[in-house]
Amino acid sequence: MRIDEMIAAIQQELGVEVDGKAGPQTWAAIYERLIRNNDHNGAKPAAAITAVDDRSEKIIATLLPEVQPYARALVQKAAASGIKIKILSGLRTYQEQDALYAQGRTAPGSIVTNARGGQSNHNFGIAFDIGVFEGNKYLGESVKYKAVGVLGVDMGLEWGGNWKTIKDQPHFQLRPAWAAELNEKQMLAELRSRHDDQSPVYA
Repeated sequence: MRIDEMIAAIQQELGVEVDGKAGPQTWAAIYERLIRNNDHNGAKPAAAITAVDDRSEKIIATLLPEVQPYARALVQKAAASGIKIKILSGLRTYQEQDALYAQGRTAPGSIVTNARGGQSNHNFGIAFDIGVFEGNKYLGESVKYKAVGVLGVDMGLEWGGNWKTIKDQPHFQLRPAWAAELNEKQMLAELRSRHDDQSPVYA
């Protein structure tokens, strides 16, 4: 049996999303099943992961509940590897996305995105951007982004640095299981449909 098949079997038994990757949700469920303590004060195990810095937490609060433990875990895993990161961007409304799209086109500033409202995963609470810091200094470019990318992928996140067209190293997203075989355009179309219908993203 392959390791991903083993993980999938464990996830099935634990009643968490089955994707064959041992992310925070899986580890939290294992912890709850084996340790069975009350440290999380009644919270769901995945939500019991220790909070990170205040700046990151404000952004993490805008993400869907399924994504939040991944963002916290990535900050913690990076710190354990000697890399300081913060979560800098999370959910954007369609209007906020359109305003970003207008920059460098019909509004002052430089072009920062090619996505209009409804064409970015940030519009659905499943994506977040990080920043690498040395002390209090933000590093817009650093080889450390690649190291954090490896950590994120290992957790089950999709990393913008692996994209074939426009690479986006600060970007991470949690692809829903139903979108595993869909391309980005198809996934975004379904996300827009669910957004309009107010249907759950991860159901």
